[in-house]
Amino acid sequence: MEVQFIKVNPMSRVVLDEEVGKGGRDLVGQLVVEVAPGGKSTTTTDVVPVVAPIKRRDTITTLTWSLAKDYSDLHQTRALARALDVDLTLHAPYYVDFFGSQEARDRSIRQIQWAGVLADGLGARLTLTHLGFYGTGDRADSVHDLSEITQSVSSWLKGFSDGRVRLGIEPSGHPDVFGSREEVLDLAHRVKGVVPVLNLPHLAARERTNFEDAAQLAPVIDQFVEASGGELYLNFSGVEFYGPGEFRLTPIKRGHVRFDPLAELLAEREYDVTVISSSPLLEHDAMYMKLLYERALMRKWTKRHAAPAPPPAKLVRPAPPARKPGGAKPAVRTADRSRPSARRPHRPVPKKGGTGARPRHR
Repeated sequence: MEVQFIKVNPMSRVVLDEEVGKGGRDLVGQLVVEVAPGGKSTTTTDVVPVVAPIKRRDTITTLTWSLAKDYSDLHQTRALARALDVDLTLHAPYYVDFFGSQEARDRSIRQIQWAGVLADGLGARLTLTHLGFYGTGDRADSVHDLSEITQSVSSWLKGFSDGRVRLGIEPSGHPDVFGSREEVLDLAHRVKGVVPVLNLPHLAARERTNFEDAAQLAPVIDQFVEASGGELYLNFSGVEFYGPGEFRLTPIKRGHVRFDPLAELLAEREYDVTVISSSPLLEHDAMYMKLLYERALMRKWTKRHAAPAPPPAKLVRPAPPARKPGGAKPAVRTADRSRPSARRPHRPVPKKGGTGARPRHR
């Protein structure tokens, strides 16, 4: 299950006297994501010290979030997910801007960091994000800058969570936003710890393909599996195309991309795959994809365990009747079946004592 951390409402304030000496995760009713010492803001590459005891004159940053009001709620959700055998991931806020201004860049980095803090509290294994628009200059320079930012955030996340939470980067359905297939895969190969996310509706809109059969899907899946070290994290929904990119996500039955070919491919091959529903009909299409996948598995099982075909029946000819010793060979009557045989008219046998005259037939 992918948790949507979409809207961010941060608030920074000076610590209260009764909060001095406590850890940021111990405050009741406070979802603390950052503690800045001495009233100064920490640099974007420093580990946010939410565990260390709070000192006087520190500044704390808290978030207002619908899922949890403090860390006890996060821990309760984590325990519930483990009890139900549910694997959690978390998606960072969708709007990021690394080239508008330095303030916008710092805020975007902060939001991904905060998402990592909450993901660690939830016991999630991935924090997913987009990387936003390209800069106004050369595209290669924008890709280089975004690679350095990704390297910095991934290293920070690894140090903060002791490697428990990794950073996932997904493609974009718009050509003006970072996230072509080649860019995401190249970033995953160059930055250690980054997981490439296969968002098929975004990729389909960007490449203008419907992925109708396994011949189109298999090479893409194999590339992402190889770049992620064997596992596959996949988002799916319907999608509508418009102009050079994506218009909107739709329910699966209304989109240009079908799930059936993907279900057949996943059932035929042994992938370690996580499939996330990003459809507007979130739960409905999640169950619908599960149904299509189980049908594909059933067809695979039936084909593999089908009963062998029975051998063709042999034609057994009856033995000819036995001949008596010294007797004549029995006559074999044949009939010409090419034309119907003429039937003799029925003639009644005269009764005894009659005239013996036979009736005349016409």
